[in-house]
Amino acid sequence: MIRVMLVDDHAVVRGGLAQLVGAAGDMEVVGSAADGTEAVAVARTERPDVILMDLQMPGMDGVAATRAILAEEPAAQVVVLTSYSDGERIIGALDAGAVGYLLKDADPEDILEGIRAVSRGESPLHPRAARELLTSRRSPPGEERLPQLTGREVEVLRLVRQGLANKQIARRLGISERTVKAHLTSVFQRLDVADRTQAALWAERHGL
Repeated sequence: MIRVMLVDDHAVVRGGLAQLVGAAGDMEVVGSAADGTEAVAVARTERPDVILMDLQMPGMDGVAATRAILAEEPAAQVVVLTSYSDGERIIGALDAGAVGYLLKDADPEDILEGIRAVSRGESPLHPRAARELLTSRRSPPGEERLPQLTGREVEVLRLVRQGLANKQIARRLGISERTVKAHLTSVFQRLDVADRTQAALWAERHGL
């Protein structure tokens, strides 16, 4: 049996994946987590064979969680399962130690086959993710490759540059303050900055 752990901040997604994996005859769910910090703790206790890891989560995101888990459990196999297929996220996840990259719009059987592939020592990549990865790796030598922010992340970053607080940004964009914080966590990681000031300076330098 392949021992699988599920990491996603949406309970509905975790529940659906648990049913999918549980119905397969050759694998079982041994743990689940709603964020990166919890994932590290559960992985430490359950020591799963394969971890299906979401990327966009509040607090510790999937890339940081992957890096932390593998530092403690080098034998663990992390497969990203996300909605995002941009090159920067793929490279970040693979650089952190993930061995596969699947998208949530894949057929259920493709997700199960991805888990099986990892257990066989293979590295499954969704075709769209593979294309993005190849495109990202083709940047000419010496050319700066700018982080690929989502449209919403760009909106949040522009408002940060204008000096708005999270609550003001949430009101302006019609989203929750928690969602704003999640977007900022992703922005800080992508830009490799530590705080709002550095992010605002980056936005100014790049004309956002």
